[in-house]
Amino acid sequence: MSSSLPTYSHRRRNEASRIARSLEGASTVPFWLDSPDRPAPEPALAGDTTADLLVVGGGYSGLWTALIAKEADPARDVVLIEGREIGWAASGRNGGFFEASLTHGEDNGRRHFADELAELDRLADENFDEFVATLDRHGIDAEFEHTGALTVATEPHQVDALREAAGDAEFLDRAAVQALVHSPVFLAGLRERHGTALVNPAKLAWGLKRVCIELGVRVFEHTPALSLRRDGDGVAVQTKAGLILARQVALATNGFPSLLKRTELLTIPVYDYVLMTEPLTAAQLESIGWAERFGIADSSREFHYSRRTADDRILYGGFDAVYHRGGKIRKAYDQRRETFETLADHFFTTYPQLDVRFTHAWGGMIDMCSRLSAFQGVAMGGRVAYSAGFTGLGVGATRFGAKVMLDLLSGESTELTRLRMVRSKPIPIPPEPIANPAIQIIRKAVARSDANEGRDGLLLKVMDRFGVGFDS
Repeated sequence: MSSSLPTYSHRRRNEASRIARSLEGASTVPFWLDSPDRPAPEPALAGDTTADLLVVGGGYSGLWTALIAKEADPARDVVLIEGREIGWAASGRNGGFFEASLTHGEDNGRRHFADELAELDRLADENFDEFVATLDRHGIDAEFEHTGALTVATEPHQVDALREAAGDAEFLDRAAVQALVHSPVFLAGLRERHGTALVNPAKLAWGLKRVCIELGVRVFEHTPALSLRRDGDGVAVQTKAGLILARQVALATNGFPSLLKRTELLTIPVYDYVLMTEPLTAAQLESIGWAERFGIADSSREFHYSRRTADDRILYGGFDAVYHRGGKIRKAYDQRRETFETLADHFFTTYPQLDVRFTHAWGGMIDMCSRLSAFQGVAMGGRVAYSAGFTGLGVGATRFGAKVMLDLLSGESTELTRLRMVRSKPIPIPPEPIANPAIQIIRKAVARSDANEGRDGLLLKVMDRFGVGFDS
C-alpha cells in the first residue's frame, strides 16, 4: 500500500507549470494584515517619560502583560512600546491555531515536566477559559471558533501511533477520516475537541491593543528599545526618542535580539512560511468535504498545518523551517520562493481535486528554544522579567507567560513562580560558528527520521535524552 500512496518530500510531484501558475501574483503581505480593519498606529514616543511598568514588545506577550496588569490595578501606570506596529510580526501573521497546551503538546510536556504535567494541564485549561472570557468581556472579535483539531496520519507507520495516542480524543480510521476530509494522503486521524480553537491572529492583536488603550495603557508604536540599565530603584530604557524610567520592565521581544545578555543563547530565530488560497467555491468545498472549520496537522516531524478561514480560504503552511547563518533577522527572509513552491506542491498532493491560486504567500521569524516550550525569568534584582521561546505555539501560551512575568515582578511566591517549568531554563543554543552547521545536521536527521518510518537516528535519540527538541 505504501508504494502507491502520494507522499511529501522535497522532490516535486506536480508539474512546475501548475505550481508557478498557482503562485503568480501572490501578495507578499500576510493575509491577516492585508485588511481594511488594520488600525492606524499610535504615535511614537516623543521625549522622556516614566512608568510603574514598562512593557517592551507589542505582540501577544506584551499586550497580554499590559492588559492583565491594568485590569488587576487600574491605578498602575503602564506603558507599552513597540518598535514597529502592534501585531506586525509573529502575532499578526501566524496560522491562528489556539491550543491550550503550555508545553508544546503532551509528549513534549512529559519529556520535560512529567512530575508537574497534571498541574500544567489544569493551568492550561484555566488559561484557555480565561482567554475566552477576556474576549467576551471586552467584545474582542477575533473570529474565535472552538472547532477542535484533526491530526492525520500520512504514512502507514503513523496510523498505529495515532491509535495509541488517542486517549480522550476520537480515533478515525481511513474511512472515517476520509468522510471528514477527502484527501488521498490521509490514512487515519485523531479528532481532538478539547482545548483547541481557531482565531484571526491580527484581529486578536488589534483587539488586545484597543482594550489596553481603553484601560489606560499608554501605547507608543514605532518606538524601538535600544538598551536598558539599572537606575537607582528602577530601570532606564533608552529609545530613539527618549528615556523611559520605570520601576519594573517586562520584556516581550521573543525572537528579536535580547536586551539581556543572559538570554541571548536561549532562543534562535527560525523562519516559517505560509500560503493562503483564494476563497473556495461551494463546489470546491464539496469536493474536499471539509465542512467544519477545524485545524489540520499531520504527524510527521516535518509537519504541515492547514485551516479554513471565515471566508472559506485554506491556509497551508509548515514543513520547511529555515535558520539563517548568524541568526540574522531580515525582511528579505520573509520571502522564499523555493519553500513556497514546495508548499504549493504539497498542497496539490493533498488536494489534487482543487485547481486554485494562492493570493498570499508570506513568511517570518518565530522564536525557537531547545525545549520547544516557553521560559520565563527575572533580572536586575527582580526589576526586569522576560518571557520567550514559544516556538510557534504562542497564541494561548503567551497569555500564561504574561501572568508568570507579572507574578515574578511581584516578588511573591505564587503557584506559577514555584513551577519547575518557570524555575528552569532550556539548554542554551551554541553561538556561531557552531550553530549553523549543527542546525543543518539536525534538520537532515529530522528528514531522515520521517523517511525511515519515524525511527530516529542516534543524533535525535541523544538530543531527546538531553531534553533538546527539533521539529519543523
